[in-house]
Amino acid sequence: MTTGQEPDRRDVVILGGGLVGMTLALALAKAGISSHVLDAADPAAQTAQGFDGRASAISTASWNMFTNIGLADALEPFGCAIASIAVSDQLKPGELHFRPEPEEGSLGRMFANRQLRIALFDAAREEPLIAFHPNSRVVARERTAFGVTVTRDDGARFAGSLLVAAEGRRSPTREEAGLTVAKWDYRHRALICGLTHERPHGNVAWEIFYPAGPFALLPMLDDDQGRHRTALVWTVAEKDADAWLRLPARAFEAEAQKKMGDVLGKIALDGPRSSFPLGFHHAPTIVAERLALVGDAAHGIHPIAGQGLNLGLRDVAALADVLAEGMRLGLEPGDAQLLKRYQDWRALDDFSVALATDSLTWIFGVPGKAASAVRRAGMSAIDRIPSLKRWFMDEARGVSGTLPALLLD
Repeated sequence: MTTGQEPDRRDVVILGGGLVGMTLALALAKAGISSHVLDAADPAAQTAQGFDGRASAISTASWNMFTNIGLADALEPFGCAIASIAVSDQLKPGELHFRPEPEEGSLGRMFANRQLRIALFDAAREEPLIAFHPNSRVVARERTAFGVTVTRDDGARFAGSLLVAAEGRRSPTREEAGLTVAKWDYRHRALICGLTHERPHGNVAWEIFYPAGPFALLPMLDDDQGRHRTALVWTVAEKDADAWLRLPARAFEAEAQKKMGDVLGKIALDGPRSSFPLGFHHAPTIVAERLALVGDAAHGIHPIAGQGLNLGLRDVAALADVLAEGMRLGLEPGDAQLLKRYQDWRALDDFSVALATDSLTWIFGVPGKAASAVRRAGMSAIDRIPSLKRWFMDEARGVSGTLPALLLD
């Protein structure tokens, strides 16, 4: 790390070393593109047991990218395949089941976020084209016609051709650049916890919709004692969230059991409960002079379809593809032509997924028997139309549209 006048220069400076930012650094490195990655957090804390109980669904396309950038071997032992998705309106008759053909493999894999972080940090540590700077508080960002420079609170400076904001929903880089976002608060929180349960989950992911919000059961690998495990993501009203978190374990288990019926048999809490607020935001413009937004800095959606991280990983694949092709043609990463191509490629997909998840949240949140009957009639219609069902499955697997090379098998 360099202090003083001369900044340490690489091709790209990435602000944010989370799941999306670090995946981008590795994807760029595979194309021979060097990067600085600055993150405020401490990796030791982020990978500690109990730091983050969240789990993520990694779509087929995202898994292809992890394979293509060399992460598959490290991650494979920790992933639980999603063989099918069951969608239900309040556990009433008329469930909708999505099952791919045997030759297509799974609909995705479930991973604990902690395992994803460990694999990413380990891979970055071994990659000379990545300079990772954790525990870094950025105090200044400069973008000019000639490049970008970032200054840390200790005076160290890092330079490159392109600045990438991967800092999450409250990205200070996006705000400083004046890139506007459309946003609203759902006034709900997602309760996150692990469950052990009596029956095997059969690799089925359940999305059970209630007027108060969706109740998702996501299959995880059995633990080392052979206990069956599932990750629960339960949407509750913001005003009730603290009460749910303070509820005694037995009472919480009883309420969760009511919501999920006998799907998994008798359940028990596995580890602590946590929560995070739910909101929507979308930046129509995700580039500026020598700047690109990726992941939650560009868009934040409801976890209703488990696509938030996958949407960010599609940003990564597209940006890495655009930059690699541009540099092969002799352009620098911050070239305006390349950023326009990234903007055009991602704009429709980002907006379409955001709109679809927001619409689902609203449609399944309408109370009343009539609304429930209409929803179940709609699910039944989807079940009877193979082409429509196929479209939904392709969306879930992330294999629709024009895909960057990294997302291909």
